[in-house]
Amino acid sequence: MAPKNLSFKIILGSSSMARRKILADMGYEFTLMTADIDEKSIRKDNAEELVVALAEAKADAIMSRLKTTDHMEENTHPTLLITADTVAVYQGIIREKPSSKEEARHFIKCYSSGQATVVGSVVVTNLTKGIRKGAWERSEVYFHEIPDEVIDSLIEEGIILNVAGGLMLEHPLTLPFVDTVIGTADSVMGLPRATASAD
Repeated sequence: MAPKNLSFKIILGSSSMARRKILADMGYEFTLMTADIDEKSIRKDNAEELVVALAEAKADAIMSRLKTTDHMEENTHPTLLITADTVAVYQGIIREKPSSKEEARHFIKCYSSGQATVVGSVVVTNLTKGIRKGAWERSEVYFHEIPDEVIDSLIEEGIILNVAGGLMLEHPLTLPFVDTVIGTADSVMGLPRATASAD
């Protein structure tokens, strides 16, 4: 199957496996770059403002690197840079990636028989034209009770230490305990298809 983006190039500015998978599943070919910014240095009280500010900062950092490495050659194909950010919100408190196994355990125990809101942003920058558009989306996730042994397995595996709020909806250990998602699963995973679609 031919990629959908034959007339333009895509750079995905993210190290997230979930975002890579969503974009690939949508039929796009892309290259990867990471922003390597200090996310903790960017603070906003509002989750929606925070995720957009972080996605924009990632785009700025990658654009700066592209200029210094002279990566942007003149060609007829426009290049789109996609950056994104996601946080979880629990009882009004913004949760980013857990800082420790103990914090991850605390996060997941809170979600057990409860609810978390996931706020995600996508910023698309047309590097050829210098135009940027961004949007955010929120989803609510309701959970059944999550057994301690499942939480232990998730912590031991370690992958949830790399996701916002320690919340990995698509994980085979987590999925059976998801009751309801109000919103879209791909939004919870970090790249809402509707926002990321470049068509």
